[in-house]
Amino acid sequence: MSLFDGLRLGVRELRGVTRGTRDAVDAGTRVVVVGGGIAGVSAACVLAERGVLVTLLEQQDYLGGRAGAWTEHLPDETPFQMGRGFHGYFRHFYNLRGLLRRVDPALERLKPLSDYPILGPDGSMESLEGLPTTSPLNLLALLRRTRAISLRDLRGIDAATAQLMLRFDQRKTYERHDHRSARELLDTLHFPERGRQMLYDVFAQSFFHPEDGMSAAETLMRFHFFFLGNPEGLVFDVLDEPPSDALWKPMERYLRGLGVDVRLGCKLEHVEQVSLGQWRAHTNAGRLEAEGLVLAVTVPALQAIFEASVDLRADPDLDGAIRALGVSLPFGVWRLFFDRSANPDRPPFASTSGMGLLDQISLYERFEGESRRWSMRTGGSVVELHGYACPNDDQAAIRAELRQCLDELYPELAGAEPLHGSWSFSRDCPSFGPGSHAKRPRVATPFGNVVLAGDFVKLPFPTAMMERAAASGMLAANHLLDRWDVRGESLYAIPGRGLTGGSPIGE
Repeated sequence: MSLFDGLRLGVRELRGVTRGTRDAVDAGTRVVVVGGGIAGVSAACVLAERGVLVTLLEQQDYLGGRAGAWTEHLPDETPFQMGRGFHGYFRHFYNLRGLLRRVDPALERLKPLSDYPILGPDGSMESLEGLPTTSPLNLLALLRRTRAISLRDLRGIDAATAQLMLRFDQRKTYERHDHRSARELLDTLHFPERGRQMLYDVFAQSFFHPEDGMSAAETLMRFHFFFLGNPEGLVFDVLDEPPSDALWKPMERYLRGLGVDVRLGCKLEHVEQVSLGQWRAHTNAGRLEAEGLVLAVTVPALQAIFEASVDLRADPDLDGAIRALGVSLPFGVWRLFFDRSANPDRPPFASTSGMGLLDQISLYERFEGESRRWSMRTGGSVVELHGYACPNDDQAAIRAELRQCLDELYPELAGAEPLHGSWSFSRDCPSFGPGSHAKRPRVATPFGNVVLAGDFVKLPFPTAMMERAAASGMLAANHLLDRWDVRGESLYAIPGRGLTGGSPIGE
């Protein structure tokens, strides 16, 4: 592995890391993993590597979940891989990168981006290139560089509220601030409107939440996770080919090589408890029995499974926690194959702020091989536009606004003719609203041999997005392995406290 400046989570510091003494389970131990996204695949890998007979159920005909890709065709029948949006593999996503190393030991498929500028109205731009990776030097360098905040603005910031960012504590921050919204936090901070728009909104929107729909504690955690507590810096890596080719097809081969029964196009309908240590999974293709069950699906899918499974609803606290989970606002992803190229000085990826519903612009031919080959044949650009936290479901209006904002920021594409367009509009990402943390389910459940995994679960260390999914999947596998006295996977995380206070993880 690469250098870990983060904290290694020991067996005494984190519930869910196993205390086993054996390397493998008894022969014939079976687990059903429901969901073939990052969380489910992480769990399946850890379990199968230790001898568990894993059946992995995935409703779609491809692995990867929200990070996966599927085949579509251009008008000339040329196939291409479409996904649900651009994914940045940050360098402190230690557990996710550990998963990727199963099929790419040197992480050769990940290519670094030197910058992802933030574009605003009237030509304004903020660069994140070259910032120090050590906190608080990174924050000081950003404040010195930015034109969105003046020295006079800094003098008006509320010092007590600003210290909350430096004094993040995994337990205390949620206890004291989860009931508040991010809007309340930022209003109290007295952050100048322009700085708030350019340096906060761009990150908040990528979590699919408006300010009043996001917990203040979750906001503080993510600021700590991505910036102040992150020893690797804000720059991230991208896959050099579509995720299906670079990651998920090799991962499927790896899992099958371990003996995993990968069942694509297989939907779990409901489960029932056969006995104290046995569960039966009913699918659209038959029944399965196992000694363990990993539910690693989206929030809507999990709620549907619980609604259809009387035995899962037997514990009222768990049932209430699942029912209380929410989803964030919908997001749209529009990939356009233009008949002309964007200017050569345009970055491969840019975030936007103050540009209506447009939040990100990606030029796929600048980093992905499949799109680069199409661009070389045609002279065009493969442009993907993201609209996060869309306030309504008027998809035609959303696309019109995305195109209008693109034309304003990249005028060389104004009037360009799309040779093809693919549109994805979804609403299944978990919400982290004010007051939700205390009710959020953990990996472990009262059933013992039923565990949860996904980016919606409550974890005892700072994490988010794809990294939360990977870590939760590994912890879910570890929890089951602990029942069978088998050593689990080592996990890594950044420290669970800020620079000027807080207590270590597990204290």
